[in-house]
Amino acid sequence: MFTHSTGRKRVLGAAIGVLALSLSLAPATAATPPSDGPEQYSAQQVAAPNSEIDKSENVDHVANLPKQAPFNTLEAYGTDIAFKQNIAYVGNYDGFVVYDIANPKKPRIITQVQCPGGQGDMSVSGDLLFVSTDYPRSNNTCTSEETDAADPNGWEGMKVFDISDPAKPRYVSAIATDCGSHTHTLVPDKTGENVYLYVSSYGPKAEFPNCQPPHDKISIIKVPLADPASPQLVDTPVLFPDGGNPGAPDGISETTGCHDITAFPAKDLAAGACMGDGVLFDISDREKPRVINQVRDDTNFAFWHSATFNNEGTKVIFTDELGGGGAATCNEATGPVRGANGIYDIAGSGADSKLEFKSYYKIPRHQADTENCVAHNGSLIPVAGGDFMVQAWYQGGISVFDFTDSTKPQEIAHFDRSAFNPDELQLAGSWSAYYYNGHIYSSGIQEGLDVLDLRDPRTDSAKKVRYEEFNPQTQPVYEN
Repeated sequence: MFTHSTGRKRVLGAAIGVLALSLSLAPATAATPPSDGPEQYSAQQVAAPNSEIDKSENVDHVANLPKQAPFNTLEAYGTDIAFKQNIAYVGNYDGFVVYDIANPKKPRIITQVQCPGGQGDMSVSGDLLFVSTDYPRSNNTCTSEETDAADPNGWEGMKVFDISDPAKPRYVSAIATDCGSHTHTLVPDKTGENVYLYVSSYGPKAEFPNCQPPHDKISIIKVPLADPASPQLVDTPVLFPDGGNPGAPDGISETTGCHDITAFPAKDLAAGACMGDGVLFDISDREKPRVINQVRDDTNFAFWHSATFNNEGTKVIFTDELGGGGAATCNEATGPVRGANGIYDIAGSGADSKLEFKSYYKIPRHQADTENCVAHNGSLIPVAGGDFMVQAWYQGGISVFDFTDSTKPQEIAHFDRSAFNPDELQLAGSWSAYYYNGHIYSSGIQEGLDVLDLRDPRTDSAKKVRYEEFNPQTQPVYEN
């Protein structure tokens, strides 16, 4: 997530604090896309990032595939990743890229789909790909034009693609949601007949006709797997009926929606990072998620950004995106806890579950003032008997850390490039870093796809774990 305040659309954030968002959308109804589907592009090689690499000895950098036309501009930011078998679907502010990762040392682009709208958050289920649109567009097609948040006919929301042939994604349907879809979380139902999308969005203003305050809610979309052309908006539950964090002038975010939600279906739990609040949900009824615990940290957290459970569902790591993703906050001046992760244990069970703060974790290396750096998207490394996470830190690179002891997290590996532009702050670095089927895959804002091999006796058993699908915000339970 990057944030910036404009009257027209969401773009990358400036290097000052957490910034307000401007957004709008059309009424929340399903729409069938017209025949003028997304344009697809063949890949053309461009130069690899010109930077020096600093890494720990237990990390091998096995591949880099740079951004390629038409996504090789500074404005075409690489974003999130979803995995299915030997395919990685990587979001972009201008669409998405489909990679063949059967050979992690030689990833290749299968196709690129131009369908702009930011920020391209995505997930997969079977032959379906779900893609978030978070900027106001003139309509729901892939050939739409930019519009502004005051446009009552502007469109934002979710798009559904058929990926039964990964080389030819087919646009199936779309559905608008209030304040768009900054991120979404796929939650399977218990019958296997449907999937639910918990859509997180925020940044309402009175002058935005389709994004009205207070917007203390999420949108829940039901997609029948047998009929993906008919998504339904089943509810928009208000999560904070008594109001969330009111915010503060010193950079504490007001809660006007959620930024991201991570589901843990095996325990019917979810964790929400909701701007000024951290939330634990009971999702036993998929259509009626219920807040069972709410915490906040007005001392060191500015913007609750994302969440990750451990494999037992007994801990949650919340990230704080201090500076909106566009600031240099991994420096001595910011210190070791601002812009860090907050590690919480879950005490109790069921409706009595409570989040208990244990410690902070921040990368132990100072970055230059020309490097945007703060905690961002990551996933567990599937190791039984221990809690290990890999995480993107924008231009702070990629960090692997051990939080088996919640009170004493420690880094065990890292990969880091020198500043994208040593002369001025430009937005770059790893947006998402996830462990999948034996390797770490990183989606760079400017750097393209990186593949790392982590070789460490503490995590080597993870190489045996294999997933057919992996959506990092829909956490599976693993064994090894």
